[in-house]
Amino acid sequence: MSKTIKLISPVDGSVYVERPALPLPEAQAAVARAKAAQVGWAARPLNERIARVQAGLDALNGMKDRVVEELARQMGRPVRYGGEFGGMNERAAHMMSIADEALAPEVIEDSPRFRRELRREPVGTVFVIAPWNYPFLTATNTIVPALIAGNAVILKHASQTLLAGERLAEAFHAGGVPADVFQNLVLDHETTEALIAARSFGFVNFTGSVAGGRAIERAAAGTFTATGLELGGKDPGYVRFDADLDAAVDGLMDGAMFNSGQCCCGIERIYVHDSLYDAFVEKAAAWARQAKLGDPLHPETTMGPMAHRRFADLVREQVSEAVLAGARPLIDAADFPADDGGAYLAPQVLVDVTHDMRVMREESFGPVVGIMPVSGDDEAIALMNDCDYGLTASIWTADPEAASEIGARLETGTVFMNRCDYLDPALCWTGCKDTGRGAALGHLGYLAVTRPKSYHLKKVTA
Repeated sequence: MSKTIKLISPVDGSVYVERPALPLPEAQAAVARAKAAQVGWAARPLNERIARVQAGLDALNGMKDRVVEELARQMGRPVRYGGEFGGMNERAAHMMSIADEALAPEVIEDSPRFRRELRREPVGTVFVIAPWNYPFLTATNTIVPALIAGNAVILKHASQTLLAGERLAEAFHAGGVPADVFQNLVLDHETTEALIAARSFGFVNFTGSVAGGRAIERAAAGTFTATGLELGGKDPGYVRFDADLDAAVDGLMDGAMFNSGQCCCGIERIYVHDSLYDAFVEKAAAWARQAKLGDPLHPETTMGPMAHRRFADLVREQVSEAVLAGARPLIDAADFPADDGGAYLAPQVLVDVTHDMRVMREESFGPVVGIMPVSGDDEAIALMNDCDYGLTASIWTADPEAASEIGARLETGTVFMNRCDYLDPALCWTGCKDTGRGAALGHLGYLAVTRPKSYHLKKVTA
């Protein structure tokens, strides 16, 4: 008997969607179909593959109203933000625009005697294990270049966003991507790991927890399957003495609280120069108090519930532990009547925090941020690096040279100056330490879903 995957809506705690998990034999058959179909897909001209992927994205954009409401019901993001279409379209457009160059052969020699070149060939079937917090953005980061490069794609979406996987499949099929080339499968953990262990895929992309990443690596051990793992973060912001205070407050607090803090590159800890600390803290607390926590289906709501009660409970535990250890909360949850002790969680700003507290060291993934004063760059750098994660770091300053010098000393995948919580599709999305490994988007994103193949062709001469 197959397992049933249930999606509990954070809006009201009801079962919003349930689907049967695919038994292993059926999942293996789906992978076999993908492998067979991939050959014909890769044989299509590049411009045709791009056109069909674009048509699929157009079809998805045509579902916007439905998707935005479904997102609110599945994971709690307020409808006022209109889903993820702006970022998704920006990233996809860039990857399409560089495809010719990124996938073009590198010709080393073309002479009467030899033709030597290096080509990029698809890895075959790409397995995308997508997260719930940005279920379209993160999935398409890999799906779009994988399909364009000539791969088949198997998508396993998070149980919290089952409908996102279905909408992606519906859209790409409508755009002309063959049904066997792009498949959305509902899989449990055991079947997922069994498929990876059987070397079913040429590349596995996973976005999720460190524990999940370790499970992927264990399953892939000995198969030599390439993996791309983005496993979270505890991203810091640093406000230097010369920063624009109001811009820093607005940018960092939005980075900390948007999507109820459920952003891989959300700001979870802030270090402020002594000279600006008091003013920053006062303005940050005032910023948080303006949030409108409530039903994400209401247009006035700016902060919806967290995706699941257990996620909110983790944040509550971290905050409670920090307060018992001496931290001072600046936000009174009583000012947010929608905070029901369940998935709906009021924002929180903590001061008098230290790195001995879990809330300043472990990923919170919720609407809480700790703020500490620092004496200058050296102390800020030491504290920013005092973390097991390394996804992004945000520096607020009027001095680009200083930001570059500080960035060179940070253990992180991306350095921002005067912004945060953004993914530049022309660069590379990557991390270090427990954030994982691999690279998405930009030219490097195509390297992840292709393999090099060398051609050394000696011409016959008389």
